[in-house]
Amino acid sequence: MKSKMYSIHAEQYDLAVQDNLYNAHFERPNLQAMLDNLTGKNVLDLGCGSGVYAQFLLDSGAAEVTCIDASQEMIDIVSHKFSDRVNAYAQYLSQGLPQEASDSKDVIICPLMLHYIEDLTLLFKDAHRVLKSGGYMVFSTHHPFADFDYSTSGDYFKREPVIDLWDTVGEPVEVYFFRRALTELLGAVTHSGLLISKVSEGIVSEKIKTLSPDTYHSMRRQTPFIFVKCLKR
Repeated sequence: MKSKMYSIHAEQYDLAVQDNLYNAHFERPNLQAMLDNLTGKNVLDLGCGSGVYAQFLLDSGAAEVTCIDASQEMIDIVSHKFSDRVNAYAQYLSQGLPQEASDSKDVIICPLMLHYIEDLTLLFKDAHRVLKSGGYMVFSTHHPFADFDYSTSGDYFKREPVIDLWDTVGEPVEVYFFRRALTELLGAVTHSGLLISKVSEGIVSEKIKTLSPDTYHSMRRQTPFIFVKCLKR
């Protein structure tokens, strides 16, 4: 189910994530730190949202950028921003990557999207197929320990749907996602044939402390996201 956050509030979301705490000052610096030199690379941006990462990829010298998102409204924003500088199309990523050729991408990025997919098996299988030999994927997603606060069963290992209210766009909006155990998350990676090369729980910067001491200390007590880099051998 697609949240109104990424459809009717797409333009407000685009404005909000440019300089907010969780996306701009925590998630993006930590995911970007996992990327190697992107000059001349063919990059796939999964869950591209309004194109914040697309701009970073182009600025970093990527030769080709393909953006996919479940929200047509987000794709419309990306297409308006970048015109023919990126390839962009709407598709539910729970269906894998049927439009992408095998052995075609050097790098796949997937920022804060996996928690919206119930079963990760097909997506990671297709990520392995689409990556060139020696290519890699980096992703961020909700930290399983933080999401356990939403469990209604009390069973950490049970995958559960979650409905929460977020005020990212300046008003409460219902968001739907899935919580899952770390075992399930990383198991989906390794079962696809990808090799996990790095796992990070993020560095909380001093800038966050300056902007919001409460958020800084909250993140230090319990990190909200997990960051993973995985290779195609």
